[in-house]
Amino acid sequence: MDNFAHLYGMLESALKQAGKETGQLLGQELSIELSDSLETSKTSFFSGLENGCFVLGVDSSEPFAGQFYLVFSLPDAIVMSSILLGFPPGRIQEKRRLSIMENDDFDAFSEIANMVNGAFNNVFQSRLPDKIRLKLLPPKKYVPEVDTLSAEEPLPDGEYLMFRSRMEMPGQDLANLDVLIPVDLGKLYDPPPCVAPEDEAAHTVGTTAAGHATNSSEHEVTGSAPDANDGEDSIVILEDDSDQRQQMIEILEFTGLQIAEGTLDADIKELFKGRNVRLVIIGSQDADDRELAICIKVNAVRMAVPPPIIMSAERWTRTAVLKALKYGASDIIIKPCNSEDIVSKVRRHCKLAAS
Repeated sequence: MDNFAHLYGMLESALKQAGKETGQLLGQELSIELSDSLETSKTSFFSGLENGCFVLGVDSSEPFAGQFYLVFSLPDAIVMSSILLGFPPGRIQEKRRLSIMENDDFDAFSEIANMVNGAFNNVFQSRLPDKIRLKLLPPKKYVPEVDTLSAEEPLPDGEYLMFRSRMEMPGQDLANLDVLIPVDLGKLYDPPPCVAPEDEAAHTVGTTAAGHATNSSEHEVTGSAPDANDGEDSIVILEDDSDQRQQMIEILEFTGLQIAEGTLDADIKELFKGRNVRLVIIGSQDADDRELAICIKVNAVRMAVPPPIIMSAERWTRTAVLKALKYGASDIIIKPCNSEDIVSKVRRHCKLAAS
């Protein structure tokens, strides 16, 4: 799933916004956090279901024509719709246990689904280069060992990108919200880089070196990117704290490379213009979505062979580390930075000889 980092980032933002806005609708604190992604088939996905579910198709307009699917577990749909309707906690748990869903529950759940789809529209419209409209289709109920799968129901046969997110609400035991996107539609949202035949070998090396492997300590770049601008070999430093930027500049003087610096909001294209960027160092306090999104921007600027990226932050979580590697980071550093550690990592990623 490393080839869909941009799509992963869009969905992560959309789901996070959907959780916040749906929570406001319910009068509850609700979080929806994207946690995993993989390629699967319709058969594999439904064979692993233990509870019933609702499958909501989302029609995607031109030039991203197709349909993808939101899958809510039946117990979660009952709990959320019951909360919206104002049922007391005891009655909600009884309805959940007995899988009771009446007409009013369907209407309430549809309102919740519309809220989620609205968040997807907002994010997709702001992140994609062309206009798009996402239209929510009526939900389809599926219960294992009761309903029969067919070639088209509750969704078409085929291969899918599955993005799994965890829903959490105080006092409630919620499950996952899954997004299933046909592989071909995923490629429309997040096109693979176009690589000329003569550049395929360099592209393979660059993809490995850009952090799209499980072991970040082994990433190296051989040569410069085929789509890099001619110019002086450089290191780019992105950090909001000017004192820490200056400290990093002083540490990197040993490289003899040109240093380009900017804040986390700097124009990446401008910083890269006229430079053969050998390394990008991103510094922050927290390894949060804003900082992780910069990895995507760097990869987009030098799409064929992105430069290695070192991310440094004061606070790291296991999830943040996994996200950093998924988004293209080659290495991480925990602040306060040890100058010897930085020198060692920079030498390795820039292929500099030891002094």
